[in-house]
Amino acid sequence: MSWNPALDPDCPTGDDVDAIETVIVPRARDLGDFEVRRALPAPKRQMVGPFIFFDQMGPSDFQHGEGIDVRPHPHIGLATITYLFEGAIMHRDSLGTELVIRPGDVNWMKAGRGIVHSERTPEELRGRTGHRLHGIQAWVALPTSQERAEPAFTHYPEADLPRFEHDGVRISLIAGQWLNRESPVLVDSPTLYAEVRSDRQTELIIPDEYAERALYIVEGEVVIADERYDAGSMVVLRPGATVSIGIQANTHFMLLGGDPVDGQREIWWNFVASKPELMDQARADWKAGRFEPVPNETEHIPLPE
Repeated sequence: MSWNPALDPDCPTGDDVDAIETVIVPRARDLGDFEVRRALPAPKRQMVGPFIFFDQMGPSDFQHGEGIDVRPHPHIGLATITYLFEGAIMHRDSLGTELVIRPGDVNWMKAGRGIVHSERTPEELRGRTGHRLHGIQAWVALPTSQERAEPAFTHYPEADLPRFEHDGVRISLIAGQWLNRESPVLVDSPTLYAEVRSDRQTELIIPDEYAERALYIVEGEVVIADERYDAGSMVVLRPGATVSIGIQANTHFMLLGGDPVDGQREIWWNFVASKPELMDQARADWKAGRFEPVPNETEHIPLPE
């Protein structure tokens, strides 16, 4: 996914509930092919743990011949995490990867010193009469020891992720350790990322084992200290608080967080960096065509002016 600065979310108020630090309400934007809601970065909160970018893609319906076409674009200093609820995306990158991600799989692309990728609807879906795309794409900022590392891409199929029930909810552990399970996804700093679903009303306790945590509500509603939060909201939990989440029937949310990264990060377009000179070099390299190309791609997104 490519950065669009016009998608800044709103943080309408702080929250005086002891368990809540702030609430972020993303603004929906139509990007032509599909709708996006961006929760991070926000005016009052740039990051939650290492998560510096968090987009809900869709749900968007496409007709015969339609789909998304995110042309090749570069990244530095981050890892992208793509996770789908519905649909499929063809991922291609400058390492030569060409692979379709489907619901429940994880694509973890570590940009390091620089990578280029594209995201398009597979031809098999374009040929169908009616198909849908819905999912989350997030970026995590890499620690300074890894932001100039060699780029890498790893695909984790759905079957490899821990999937289990706990207190009446269904959990898919995307990254990190939680509830005595551990995801196989290799992370570069303490990170928590999970999908939670419940068909019925129940309660889930979120302990304070990670320094920073947030819920992003995809569908349904949760109750925290008698306050209700509905779909399309990111609720940032207060550090050090063990929080009881009242989950309403037919609710679906993402739990994300981890330790803060080691120092401030700049974010501009598709780049994340700890130093201005790294950002400047990435701009110059993309403009001059010095990034490695993506095989089987002839287009690219130009550097914004």
